Amino acid sequence: MGTTWTEHDVPSQEGRVAVVTGANTGLGFETARVLAQHGAEVVLAVRDTAKGDDAARRITAAAPGATVRVQRLDLGSLASVRDAASELRASTPRVDLLINNAGVMYPPTRQTTADGFELQFGTNHLGHFAFTAQVIDLLLDVPGSRVVTVASLAHRIRAAIHFDDLQWERSYERVAAYGQSKLANLMFAYELQRRLQARAAENGTVAVAAHPGIADTELARHLPKALQVAQVVTPLFSHDAVHGALPQLRAATDPAALGGQYYGPDAIGERRGAPKVVASSEQSYDLGLQQRLWSVSEELTGVSFPV
Repeated sequence: MGTTWTEHDVPSQEGRVAVVTGANTGLGFETARVLAQHGAEVVLAVRDTAKGDDAARRITAAAPGATVRVQRLDLGSLASVRDAASELRASTPRVDLLINNAGVMYPPTRQTTADGFELQFGTNHLGHFAFTAQVIDLLLDVPGSRVVTVASLAHRIRAAIHFDDLQWERSYERVAAYGQSKLANLMFAYELQRRLQARAAENGTVAVAAHPGIADTELARHLPKALQVAQVVTPLFSHDAVHGALPQLRAATDPAALGGQYYGPDAIGERRGAPKVVASSEQSYDLGLQQRLWSVSEELTGVSFPV
């Protein structure tokens, strides 16, 4: 498997259970589809179950005989996260892959989650943080299990963790707020891997991160108009969701993937191309910031991890 890695390089997923958040559209849908086509039982964790049911029908049409289930999960509500985790624990004795894919990007005005968090930080980071904490024991000690968290090139764009104003209550800048949320995704993945590694469990769970480059998906609907045109019209800037999903698929399924790695496209600027291991920004590796963010996230969500 080299730099031409495609979905056909995904090894058999027979007997494995994969939970994919935001799986009704875009990168999440393509990820769920490929996993189902390779034999995995797939749980589509989505906010809108009607759209989830439609996605499940499309996936089973592409993968006849696949087991695809829909689980309601609204990452913008800690109550919904708790309910979804409880229902998943009741229905699913083990999970091999948790793919934290769902997200919101660039809402033009400041919006908040049900719990009062800024929408991008609350959904993209805190929602996934809380959900992972409450289902990770389904993955622990499952051989080859992985938590894959989807980040973005935006973790480099005007991005910092604004501990003095995490919820952007003083002033709201949608690009910087999105960058904060995606930087938080990476810091979460790296700190989670460190904690999992400390368990020293043989063949235990690992945490991996990925980003799609610039993918033409529904997530980009709030991009400034000029960027929308550039993204769609100029192939050098973007690729479709099928190819955008490959980095997270490789992070989830490549037997050679290691905990703490970060996958992205291989073309110049990591905007498009085949998936490979890439590096994230210098600040994303800051151990002190990672641990501070973890502690604050536990306080805000009221959850703790068993690792």
